[in-house]
Amino acid sequence: MFEDSLIESGGKLKTARGKTTTFSFVLEAVIVGILVLIPLLFTEALPKAQLMMALVAPPPPPPPPPPPAAVKIVKQVQTDIVNGQLRTPTKIPKKVEIIKEEEAPPPMSGVVGGVPGGVPGGQMNGVIGGIISNAPMAVPKVAVQRVRVSQGVTQGMVLHKVQPTYPPLARTARVQGSVLLAAVIGKDGTIQNLHVISGHPLLTQAALEAVRQWRYRPYILNGEPVEVDTQVTVNFTLSGG
Repeated sequence: MFEDSLIESGGKLKTARGKTTTFSFVLEAVIVGILVLIPLLFTEALPKAQLMMALVAPPPPPPPPPPPAAVKIVKQVQTDIVNGQLRTPTKIPKKVEIIKEEEAPPPMSGVVGGVPGGVPGGQMNGVIGGIISNAPMAVPKVAVQRVRVSQGVTQGMVLHKVQPTYPPLARTARVQGSVLLAAVIGKDGTIQNLHVISGHPLLTQAALEAVRQWRYRPYILNGEPVEVDTQVTVNFTLSGG
């Protein structure tokens, strides 16, 4: 009888424990479901600060720093010309450029001022120019006022020559020598201008007085007489005085 009571009590205990466990599982599932649904149904109850922080996107990363400015390298061209003058090069260049000058076109044959299409050796300005150039042209005569003639030539032109008188003071002082005079012979052969170039002062006056009386043959140039610019030398010697 005791054994039957234990067996019956054991079956009752097992049945009661199974129901309790099942009920507890179902209750916990309901509670968990309610806790999950409450935030979804009632969003006003959620903390806004945390919700905003969760929904706001993070700020973008800062832009990268700008690249460093490129350094401009200026290449200095060396030249051999300084202040407009060619200086001596300091080193031998590796490459020497040869400059070729353009050949000049061959000269055009013909006469300067000729007609295009003419033949070589023709006349200037064509036929009309040839007719005009072949016509005799009168050459105007240029009037010559005075010419310079050497002393040797004028000596052969003398027609009348007066010997100078030896000055007594020069003879006493034993002075002798030559007096060089510059003279202008007129168209009529007379002395028009006479002055001393060199000579002793005691002899110059006597030379001037004598040469003023000389007469020359007119010098003819282009069929007309002209004035002559020349020099005259007068010699004074004590032996001939």
